[in-house]
Amino acid sequence: MVLYVSRLKNIVVLSTALAISACSAIPKPQSAVGNIANYQSMGVAGTPVAPGSGGLLSIFNGKGNTPNTATGIQVNAYLWRATLDTLSFMPLVSADPFGGVIITDWYSPPATPNERFKANAYILSQTMSANAIKVSLFHQVLQNGQWISANVDPATVNGLEDRILARAADLKAEAQNTKQ
Repeated sequence: MVLYVSRLKNIVVLSTALAISACSAIPKPQSAVGNIANYQSMGVAGTPVAPGSGGLLSIFNGKGNTPNTATGIQVNAYLWRATLDTLSFMPLVSADPFGGVIITDWYSPPATPNERFKANAYILSQTMSANAIKVSLFHQVLQNGQWISANVDPATVNGLEDRILARAADLKAEAQNTKQ
């Protein structure tokens, strides 16, 4: 019985050591939280993109609306990049290019430090159209030392979505001009 317990302990110790050593071979992803520039200069899989290679725009087959089936991405690259560009003044919490979700952290404008905003952007389609982008904006006001939710003007949300669409159109035009 003692021999059996001893062998069992050896197997457990050996298994644990193998599992731990296998984990050290897994590369650790670089954190880009709060740094939107990292997402703009990285490829879809998180690998650096060579200058002039198109960056995120190159994940599509050059058409802007046709997904690259090798990556499985289901969002428009121009809208993705335009959304990152438009929201770049806010700290980034999360960006998922495969799901098309960008989440920012709270941002207080320097002119009004007693209010703050947070945005969630959803790219809903492979096509570059008005209904392919949805922005949710949250607003809070500081009252008596506590942040209280406040109403968001729908025109502000519409304005953000319009700026994203305009920037996406500019990016697409730039990409087409560089091909010629």
